[in-house]
Amino acid sequence: MATHALAGFSLLSLLGLGYLSWDRAKPSLVADAPAEAGEPPQPPHIVFILTDDQGYHDVGYHGSDIQTPTLDRLAAEGVKLENYYIQPICTPSRSQLLTGRYQIHTGLQHSIIRPRQPNCLPLDQVTLPQKLRELGYSTHMVGKWHLGFYRKECLPTRRGFDTFLGSLTGNVDYYTYDTCDGPGVCGFDLHEGERAAWGLSGQYSTLLYAQRASRILASHSPRRPLFLYVAFQAVHTPLQSPREYLHRYRSVGNAARRKYAAMVTCMDEAVRNITGALRRYGFYNNSVIVFSSDNGGQTFSGGSNWPLRGRKGTYWEGGVRGLGFVHSPLLKRTRRTSRALLHITDWYPTLVGLAGGTASAADGLDGYDVWPAISEGRASPRTEILHNIDPLYNHARHGSLEGGFGIWNTAVQAAIRVGEWKLLTGDPGYGDWIPPQTLAAFPGSWWNLERMASTRQAVWLFNISADPYEREDLAGQRPDVVRALLARLADYNRTAIPVRYPAENPRAHPDFNGGAWGPWAGEEEEDEEEEGRPRSPSRGRRKKKCKICKLRSFFRK
Repeated sequence: MATHALAGFSLLSLLGLGYLSWDRAKPSLVADAPAEAGEPPQPPHIVFILTDDQGYHDVGYHGSDIQTPTLDRLAAEGVKLENYYIQPICTPSRSQLLTGRYQIHTGLQHSIIRPRQPNCLPLDQVTLPQKLRELGYSTHMVGKWHLGFYRKECLPTRRGFDTFLGSLTGNVDYYTYDTCDGPGVCGFDLHEGERAAWGLSGQYSTLLYAQRASRILASHSPRRPLFLYVAFQAVHTPLQSPREYLHRYRSVGNAARRKYAAMVTCMDEAVRNITGALRRYGFYNNSVIVFSSDNGGQTFSGGSNWPLRGRKGTYWEGGVRGLGFVHSPLLKRTRRTSRALLHITDWYPTLVGLAGGTASAADGLDGYDVWPAISEGRASPRTEILHNIDPLYNHARHGSLEGGFGIWNTAVQAAIRVGEWKLLTGDPGYGDWIPPQTLAAFPGSWWNLERMASTRQAVWLFNISADPYEREDLAGQRPDVVRALLARLADYNRTAIPVRYPAENPRAHPDFNGGAWGPWAGEEEEDEEEEGRPRSPSRGRRKKKCKICKLRSFFRK
């Protein structure tokens, strides 16, 4: 009897395997059938994959020692973006992607949104998923949000996404999803929709997110346009990887580089699973896949931007030059490298245009529709990029208005690219060139070998086309160019809105939210909290919060 039962089970298993194999091999028999005559072409499915802290050097097609066969193949068959720029840290890149606006036009010029800050992506701006949903798209987000959550209105599901699975903060454990914002200020951060997803902890986030993306594709009809935003937590710290990936890099002596490399390869295989699902469920032939990093690699944590100068958090090329490519059967010219000047704000109007909508500078956007440049190899409509103006960052000791020809205070941290020229003022961050850290340790003399930033300098000028590694400062030789770019900074600054960087509030502590990070501010606090002003004890405070409010001094300690 047991033998017959086993045989029956085996037969059913083989039948099931045969069905799955047929579905995988011939998805176009059902889903990718051509539209009937007279039907308008269906808008493309859009899959945007964003990685976190992946360095410019940390992909196979840039000569890395890290194995990324999926990314290498997708990039080789599509269009590599080799003059593509992002922001040097997490929140700014994500805000510019979803709004199409520079930081100076969202108030997020300074740093990131901290978990305890009453701050989020401005609620009065229409986001990319909101715009796509207006055009008939189903919109889904998987991964890292990091655009604020102090009010429910700030959550991804209130900003245009039909579904959300991921983390709201910027740095969580890959297995437990615990994260801390200071000593003792810790909580759980994995959410499904608007609730903590306690039952999903224990699964490695990269694999969990890829599985969720595949499940979305499996349950969605290819007849309806889809926007899938996959914002991997990988390869941000903490450096954690499944053991089987670590084994591949056992010969790498530097522990941080070894773990980091394993995380990148795991992410590469997750991308393979997502693109495989696109083919399996009939989306691929009418899809556009965009791959982008969010900022430069953190060299202290295994990343590498070699041979570019600088690292995450700096305005040198290593901090703002992005990894990027587009893979799509809809591209008119493929298997090539694009040198067109592109910026992360360009995705908003570009993807909206592909979806059949319109978005331009008339809508207050700073991005451009760059699809003709990507797909056909035409010239980019973009000629300049404002990397940022941060009036709150520590002013450079040797900068001054006089040093900026009376046009610009060079003590202020700012960076701009106009044509082939790039200007930096203030303190752009450590200006070092760091080779991949493959050895177990490095001597101090090596660390100081190429640290070239002068402590008595506040203005730098480079011809990025001729000198992409920023090794020859031309500020002294071309004062005419310096003056012109300082004037452009001043022009941009006149359009800037005030910085939104409010003080942290102790009521955000996860202990007051069941142990998880999540919305904590009431609607009656909106105006004062968003502007960062202190709360008046006599205005609109609910009695049930008074006990928490009295603990402010405790949390300050």
